[in-house]
Amino acid sequence: MILSNLRLVLVIVLLVLLSYLYLSSPDGAKIDSRLVPDPIQKLNFSNLQTPSLDQIFNGNHSLVKNLPQDKIRTLIATGDIIPARSVNYQMTIKNNFLWSYEKTAGILQDADLTLVNLETPLFEGCLPTQQGMSFCGSAQNISGLQFAGVDIVSLANNHAGNYGLEGIDKTTKLLDQSGIKVTGSFGPTYMEVRGMKLAFLGYNEIGHKEPGISWAEDEKIKQETSEAKSKADIVVVTFHWGTEYVSQPTKRQKELAHLAVDSGADLIIGNHPHWIQPVEIYKDKIITYAHGNFIFDQMWSEKTREGVLGKYTFYSKQLIDVHFFPVLIDDFGQPHFLEGEEKKRILEEIKDASFKLAEDKD
Repeated sequence: MILSNLRLVLVIVLLVLLSYLYLSSPDGAKIDSRLVPDPIQKLNFSNLQTPSLDQIFNGNHSLVKNLPQDKIRTLIATGDIIPARSVNYQMTIKNNFLWSYEKTAGILQDADLTLVNLETPLFEGCLPTQQGMSFCGSAQNISGLQFAGVDIVSLANNHAGNYGLEGIDKTTKLLDQSGIKVTGSFGPTYMEVRGMKLAFLGYNEIGHKEPGISWAEDEKIKQETSEAKSKADIVVVTFHWGTEYVSQPTKRQKELAHLAVDSGADLIIGNHPHWIQPVEIYKDKIITYAHGNFIFDQMWSEKTREGVLGKYTFYSKQLIDVHFFPVLIDDFGQPHFLEGEEKKRILEEIKDASFKLAEDKD
């Protein structure tokens, strides 16, 4: 009983002492306001910014989960896809045109919009082959694109026109009939996601000018990008550019990317080198110079088997997160997601290349 009374007295003394200290302080007992959540401040998202290189590669993408989801829109862009040559051959002999996408479709389907660079015409009567540089793929490859949740394809590359305007027209009709939009042929393509309007433009700079393929001419890029910006909330410009099998962009790639941003582009998506290339932040806009390969048959080296899916997350009109998912291609055309040390290695390589690019000023 005595012990219980003693404990009660000690508690009372402690409370009196704390009250005295609080009242005797000129400012009262202050608590660091940063440690106490402010519900009003928590709802203020006006200061969201483009992620830095460190933020892109630090592995923390939790910001997106803490934001009102009704204002979130996601875009996934892949590396080059070629449902032709050995890829088309594999799916033909397997009689399974979903095969190439079976291990990656889950993430592709999960985005609001999925964009791919389609490096081949698709039409009925394309004969399966495992060689050559004039590409075509079976019309049945459309089912694979649909299965993967592809919403828009760019034809602005050096192989979409391998069968001339007829091949482009057949491909475009197949895609239209399947509900898949096309860019990189004639001007901007517009899509809407829950009230937000996005414009897509595609340009090729590899090979030579071809009818039906949008060529990367400076004035054309400026005019079309500026026009698209006046009509859309977000403008995405894709380029087929650069030098194959190198890890850094050329001077011309950087010029084109900066020109597009200066003209109103919000995001630049690059491909063609068949190697992953770095990310640049220019005037608070993200430029991914190359995503590597995605559905391709270049099994002759590790780097040509590698690629990344880039998940680009917008909060309202602001790009707030970039998340790369490394993949490795098996069996001449089926990528799978990498984990562990291999995943870490590829992300570190992109990070290092991106910081090197930032340091190397022309």
